[in-house]
Amino acid sequence: MFNQIMVPVDLAHTGELEKSLKIASDLSKQYDAPVCYVGVATSQPSEVAHNPDEYEQKLSAFAAEQAAEDGHTATSRTFIGHDPAIDVDDVLLKAVDEVGADLVVMASHVPSLVDYIWPSNGGKIAAHSKAAVFVVR
Repeated sequence: MFNQIMVPVDLAHTGELEKSLKIASDLSKQYDAPVCYVGVATSQPSEVAHNPDEYEQKLSAFAAEQAAEDGHTATSRTFIGHDPAIDVDDVLLKAVDEVGADLVVMASHVPSLVDYIWPSNGGKIAAHSKAAVFVVR
């Protein structure tokens, strides 16, 4: 049913991704579909990495760790955004196409009042992507 699963990852908040990572792993094994862990970084130093190359190395290590722990096939891709806090949705939509994902499994937060004015990341990806989107709270 699914051929390529994409999982957006914020390396600064991996502890909040446990449920979505588990679901992606389970779906990967069920459909024999590889998982591509996608990170959005900036070219400027951040709390996670000093530069995009370092970020990419950390994301690659994260993907390898997930694959080893859960027994699925994994890759990683880093995409650069000018300001990931602002353009993460657009970068992730581009990533869906470039990765060839037909399923996106992504973590979300409990909606707040602001979410009624501005859509959540998962909401925007679901509304504008051809891929199926599984938003996990």
